Amino acid sequence: MQSFASSRAIGALVLREMATTYGRTPGGYIWALLEPMAAVALLSWIFALAFDSPPLGRSFALFYATGYLPFAFYSDLAQKIGVAMRFSKPLLSYPALTWADTILARFLLNAFTHFGIILCVLVVICTIEGVVPANILLCAAGIALASLCGMAFGTLNTFLFEAFPVWERIWAILNRPAFIVSGVLFLPDSVPEPFDDLVWLNPLVHAISVFRSGVYSGYQPATVDLYFATIVPAAVLVVGLVCLSLHARSSMWLN
Repeated sequence: MQSFASSRAIGALVLREMATTYGRTPGGYIWALLEPMAAVALLSWIFALAFDSPPLGRSFALFYATGYLPFAFYSDLAQKIGVAMRFSKPLLSYPALTWADTILARFLLNAFTHFGIILCVLVVICTIEGVVPANILLCAAGIALASLCGMAFGTLNTFLFEAFPVWERIWAILNRPAFIVSGVLFLPDSVPEPFDDLVWLNPLVHAISVFRSGVYSGYQPATVDLYFATIVPAAVLVVGLVCLSLHARSSMWLN
């Protein structure tokens, strides 16, 4: 009975998130789809002016889409889950809702939204370019790793944003170079020494590389480590959950 009540609470939170996030502006979900398509188109146009061909394959749009889409998945999850508690704080006075419900509701809504966006954008680009993804399972694995990174850092930030408000500004500053160093615009394999090993310390680089290897036939970066890309964000997620659980026992803003 308790699990059923929790499921209903999460479902209600998801519907509320949909209405407040996508229902307040004209177009709603259309803008959620147009934004990544515009970003990929802009990146493709800029780099096509500077280079004759992308670092991988022949399509600028496909290459930058395979980097931008997983990164946007991670970035949006981390940001929206990080402020989940603040957004739903008035509702936590109800006994049926817990802090875990608010985080899970935000994760489910944004994960399914970005999954749909990635599917739509890839179908459009692959249809135009006449390309068939090499391995759908690897594509799914890359997206799963990106979502795990977003969930992990978002959950930890949920605690840090509330416990140390200044951390939100620090995180914004630290996360700005992530777009550049996560392999969105380049292939991590092409990074020269001594920085080549440092690049692979970022679990998001592994997620993007796995996703690209699922799209491009023959692209199999040898440095990709699925265990590292899973264990690091999983450890961050555990730390975030433990911090939230401990803080819940001594705070009025959590149930």
